[in-house]
Amino acid sequence: MFLMKRKLRPNNKGILILVSLFVVLFAGLMFALSDRFKTTPQTPVPTETLALSPTPSQTPEASATPEPQASETPEPQESQVPEQKLVIRTDYEAFQPNEAGDIPVVMFHRFVDEYDGDKEYTTTFKEFEALLETLYNQGYRLISMQDFIDCNISVPAGTMPMVFTFDDGTPGQFNLIEENGKLKVNPKSAVGIMMAFNEKHPDFGLKGIFYVNMDIGDNTFMGAGSLRERFEILESLGLEIGTHTWGHVDYRAITTTEKIQESIGKNQKRAEEVLPGLRFYSLALPYGSRPKDKNLWPALQNGTYEGVAYHHDTIMAVGAEPSVPSISKKYDSSYVHRIRSQGKDPVDCDLTWWLSRMTASRMFISDGDPETIVVPESKADKVDTQKLGSKRLVTY
Repeated sequence: MFLMKRKLRPNNKGILILVSLFVVLFAGLMFALSDRFKTTPQTPVPTETLALSPTPSQTPEASATPEPQASETPEPQESQVPEQKLVIRTDYEAFQPNEAGDIPVVMFHRFVDEYDGDKEYTTTFKEFEALLETLYNQGYRLISMQDFIDCNISVPAGTMPMVFTFDDGTPGQFNLIEENGKLKVNPKSAVGIMMAFNEKHPDFGLKGIFYVNMDIGDNTFMGAGSLRERFEILESLGLEIGTHTWGHVDYRAITTTEKIQESIGKNQKRAEEVLPGLRFYSLALPYGSRPKDKNLWPALQNGTYEGVAYHHDTIMAVGAEPSVPSISKKYDSSYVHRIRSQGKDPVDCDLTWWLSRMTASRMFISDGDPETIVVPESKADKVDTQKLGSKRLVTY
C-alpha cells in the first residue's frame, strides 16, 4: 500500500500541473479576447476622420462643377477668408455675368462741408453720403486696387466692381481725432463716412487707395496723430497707399529720366522713412500728364533713386471713362483710365454723367467666384487668356 501511495502522488501532481496550465491558458485567451473587444468600439473614430478629410480637398472641384455643388463652395472660402462671404451663381443665363466688361475707377480729391472755391474737384460730405447710397442701390461694390490688378473679383454674383482712388492726401479724405486719449478716424471724413456706410451695408466693401505727396510732410491727412500713425491706421482698415510724386509734378515739363526718378524715388524713400516697409505699387499721375518724349515713359514704371528702387503695377490717368479689366486684351497698366467724381458744377464724363451710360451690356458683372472669368460666348475674344494665370475661362 505504501508503494501504491508513492506511485499515485506523482499522478496527482501531474493532474494539478495540467489543471494549472489549462487555467493559465484559458485566462490568457480570455484576456486577449477582452482586449480585442476593447479596441473594436474605437475603430470608427479614425474611419470618421478619414471620411471628413476629403471634403476640403474636393471643394475646389465643387466650384467647377454644376449647380448641385455650388452651395458647398462658400464654406471653405469663408474659413480661409473669414471676413469674406462669397455669393457665387452658376445660372449664367439668368443673370448674364460679363467679366470682360468695364470697371469704373473713380477719382476723388477734396471733401468739405460746404463749397468754398473749387467746384470741380471738390465733393461735400453730404454729396458723398448720397453717392454711396446711389452706387450701392445700382449694384456697385468696392474692390481694392490690388484686386483690380489681379482681377481677383469676389463681389457678389450679379453686382459690379468699382475702385475708389483719392489724390493729394487731403484731410477731408481721412484724418484722425483724439477722443478719451485715443486716436480714432474722424467721422466727418470720407473714410469715416465709408466706415459708417459699411456698418449698414457690409457687402459694399471698405476699400480704396490714397495717393500721397510726401513733400507736404505732416500736412498729409492733417489732424491728430503722427504721419506714421495715420498711415498705420489707414492700412489697418484695409485701405491702401499709393504715390502721387514728390512735388505733384507736371510731367509735361520734365525732359530727363533723372528728374522722373527723383520725383518718384524721393517720394518712395521718404515713405519708407515714415513707415518702414511701406512700398508704393501704384502711381497716380498728377494732372494725368506724361512727358512729351515717349522714350521717358518707362521711367514712370521702374527706376532707382539714391539706392531706392521703385516699381508700379499700375499708373493711373485722369482719363474720362471706365477702365477695361486687367485680363482684357486692351488693358494697359501704364495708363489706366479713371472717372472724376462730380463737383458742384457737373462736367461731361464725370461720374454722374457716366452712371446712366454704364449699362449692363458694357460693365463687368461678377459671377461671384474670383477663380473663374465668366463671359458670354460672344465676348470671349476680349479676354487675353495669357493673363488668366490659374483662373478658368467659362463661356455660356
